[in-house]
Amino acid sequence: MSMKAFELRNPLTLKEALGYLDPSDVHKDRIRIMAGGQDLLTEMKEHIVEPEIVVNIKNLPGMTGIHYDRNTGIKIGALTKIADLSTDKTIRQFAPALAIAAESIASTQIRNMGTLGGNLCQRPRCWYYRNEHLICLKKGGKNCLAASGENKYNAILGGGPSFIVHPSDTATALVALDARITIAGANGTRTIPIKQFFSLPNVDVRRENVLKPNEIVTEITIPNASRNTRSVYFKFREQVSMDWAMSAVAVALEYTGGKVVECRIVLGGVAPIPWHVPDAEALLKGKAPTLETIQAVAEKALDGSISLNQNGYKVALTKALVRRAVQYLVATPTPPAFRDVNRM
Repeated sequence: MSMKAFELRNPLTLKEALGYLDPSDVHKDRIRIMAGGQDLLTEMKEHIVEPEIVVNIKNLPGMTGIHYDRNTGIKIGALTKIADLSTDKTIRQFAPALAIAAESIASTQIRNMGTLGGNLCQRPRCWYYRNEHLICLKKGGKNCLAASGENKYNAILGGGPSFIVHPSDTATALVALDARITIAGANGTRTIPIKQFFSLPNVDVRRENVLKPNEIVTEITIPNASRNTRSVYFKFREQVSMDWAMSAVAVALEYTGGKVVECRIVLGGVAPIPWHVPDAEALLKGKAPTLETIQAVAEKALDGSISLNQNGYKVALTKALVRRAVQYLVATPTPPAFRDVNRM
């Protein structure tokens, strides 16, 4: 496929890259940032976006690598490749949910090119959004075409006025791990809980996060957790490779003396953002995880879900994934060794 001609800029420093960005470029897509390019180049080939300027940040110094600090936790540069997340020993030991999520993404070739920052910022995969001939709500149209159309893969939680689901596997895992994200802009840097990075369609239907047009994600930090904390990521997809989640669950919990001390449960593939379910967590905290308790947690996790005409299956599917994830984590007295549970 051909694409519209554009100017490619290759900054050598973060400051130079930020200088190329325009704070007024909201919804105009005149300037776009490219890291691994796996999402942006596809959008450009399909004429979904046609930027005049592409700022290539893939070679910026200081934004690659995984570093562990016993005081602050794991720091991951935003340009770190997805493949590195799945194989890094530190991630596999201290944040297995992220390693499993990374391992589940697309193909080996894409994992070797795609970056963590790009994966977190990728655009929706809804086929109405991805069709260059259709003007859906996210592209400036008047209606969400999925609401009354083909919506097998769309949201059952948090939807409206758009019913996209957030496509990032790493985002779901990182919210469960209580990570923080650092963003650089012309006026300095800011660090926020990653849960606050993603935004619902009723805030701004054209955007999926709070990143401003003149900002760049630079780093993600996973805080240190108790030695008794373990985590996992379960994902259901139609095919083994290259499919996004029809439903997914990330769970991180501290399990001591046969009881769950702390717990974070986040759903993926079912909402426009990684869907945190604190009311479900509350049913588990401080309790021995019996089958009845785990079932109650699964039911509570899907409270408020509203199915469209073709995606009601996601309710039962997601409940099953919640049950499976919690049962997996409490099945042994010590944290289970790393396994890509989605390939078992």
